[in-house]
Amino acid sequence: MNSLLENINIPSDLRKLSTEQLQQVCAELRAFLIDTLSTYPGHFASSLGVIELTVAIHYVFNTPEDQLIWDVGHQAYGHKILTGRRDKFHTLRQLNGISGFPNPKESPYDSFLVGHASTSISAALGIAIGSVLKNETKQVIAVIGDGSLTGGLAFEGLNNASSHPNNMLIILNDNDMAIDNNVGGLSQYLVKLTTSAMYNKMRFKLYKALRKSKIATEENKGFLTRFSNSLKSLLSGQHNIFDGLNIRYFGPIDGHDIEGLVKVLSDLKNINGPKILHVKTIKGKGFKPAEESATEWHAPGKFNKNTGKRVIADTNGEPPLFQDVFGHTLVELADLDKRVVGITPAMPSGCSMTYLMDRFPERAFDVGIAESHAVTFAVGMAKEGFLPYCNVYSSFLQRAYDQVIHDAALQRSRIVLCLDRAGFVGEDGATHHGVFDLAALRPIPNLTIAAPMNEHELRNLMYTAHSHDCGTLGIRYPRGKGVMKKWHNEPQPIAIGKGAKLKEGNDIALISIGFIGNDAATAIQRAEEKGISVAHYSLLFLKPLDEELLHEIGRSFKKIITVENGVINGGMGSAALEFMSDNGYFPSVKRIGVPDRFVEHGTIAQLNTLCGMDVDGIYNAIVSHYSANM
Repeated sequence: MNSLLENINIPSDLRKLSTEQLQQVCAELRAFLIDTLSTYPGHFASSLGVIELTVAIHYVFNTPEDQLIWDVGHQAYGHKILTGRRDKFHTLRQLNGISGFPNPKESPYDSFLVGHASTSISAALGIAIGSVLKNETKQVIAVIGDGSLTGGLAFEGLNNASSHPNNMLIILNDNDMAIDNNVGGLSQYLVKLTTSAMYNKMRFKLYKALRKSKIATEENKGFLTRFSNSLKSLLSGQHNIFDGLNIRYFGPIDGHDIEGLVKVLSDLKNINGPKILHVKTIKGKGFKPAEESATEWHAPGKFNKNTGKRVIADTNGEPPLFQDVFGHTLVELADLDKRVVGITPAMPSGCSMTYLMDRFPERAFDVGIAESHAVTFAVGMAKEGFLPYCNVYSSFLQRAYDQVIHDAALQRSRIVLCLDRAGFVGEDGATHHGVFDLAALRPIPNLTIAAPMNEHELRNLMYTAHSHDCGTLGIRYPRGKGVMKKWHNEPQPIAIGKGAKLKEGNDIALISIGFIGNDAATAIQRAEEKGISVAHYSLLFLKPLDEELLHEIGRSFKKIITVENGVINGGMGSAALEFMSDNGYFPSVKRIGVPDRFVEHGTIAQLNTLCGMDVDGIYNAIVSHYSANM
């Protein structure tokens, strides 16, 4: 059989085929993804689940003139392959390769930059209304998974969707999953939404009658939509969550029936006004191991495409993942104290709160993709005397900034914000790097901010939050492995706001915070071999600062280097400069951190090198700063 996929370079090539040929395209596209991702890893199960939907959208709609917006975007790999990136797909998520998420800089077929959840409806509505104002007739399609629909921004977009004329189509990709299993009443409700052929036939007859009697007019579309939804509720025996929003609902339909999808999308293309198509799909469709364990196969790494066996490196004797240290420590604290609870916004496996869920399921809460809710929910539990450890990825905490200020810090609520994936996260790129947290949180009163250098410090900080009222405490730690094989210490309380002098020195003082201090220590050792005497200070706390330590540095050194794995503007280096200036010290300060630009995807090691934040970069900065003005 001749390949069809190899002749599809852009969607207009796809549209030259008959609908009968589309099933072969889907099979080839699915096989191409399995083959490529087995060697060049990325998000796997999500894209397999929307192969037919992806093909159908590009077949029916005139992309890129018609705008297609994916929510989150980790399900858009098939879209990338059909839109001119098949030959580059093996560079996925690699330095200078194609992104793992849609990005308009990469292709005109990527209508909107995405990486975080729940943005598609708002973005699509803005584009759709803008199109109307410009008297354009293009279609706008938003594809959102029901995991993303738990996010508050999605509801804000839905609430506004019928307020102005537009032809937006929202496709609800319902696979009963986000990354982990979906939670909450909404995901259960979506499974139960139904429609019927009887409804559609009766609606059409009533529509004709209403138009004939002039009750329904083009100027009174809101009435028709409300009437339509009321009729559907009457016939189905169910009320529809979209009824009161004046958004027409269609479905659910089989998301793996390519010909059925083409027919329905072609019909919807000609219906004016905002509308929702509910599509049922299977995450991991077409690869049995992924269908059976979608969470494990969300981003499985390398695997054998024939046997379905994942290639898992032998980690025996190696330091653990920081997330696992967090997870095990949280269980230990929960064993000590019934007040300890865990909260995560849809990432229990990613942050290892699964350990607490297994041990104390009634004290572990997955609140869905809802970071703002997670923080305020934690504050509410703290009001009732519980001690919440709220684990949020650093980049996702950005969605809860108001809640951190208004609900947590302003009330001096005793909660612990455990910020996983702080610093560069690697292949997920600019949308996911956790580089803004130090600078963003530092100005907030009543907030304590700490960054452990190793596993023992992480455990000690978590224990300190339990044994002392620290108010709102943020603990940030990186993605990946730590540095200690024997990590399971007996946790000890830490004095709030106290750092440590790790090494004596005379020529330069190097101040580090967090995990990057380990690379700084290695760079200092190399500098010592070159005859440069460097004192190493680890702050541990960004707020409150260890003023005693900083006074010692200000009195003793004319040259200072600060090292952090966060943005250089407003972070720890800025705090050190401010302290020196405020207290009459005027050393020459060299700051090392993430530069003032968005850093794209690559391995963490590559990105650290790119920004001069690896051992070589820190060493070169030491030598350069030491040699300056000598």
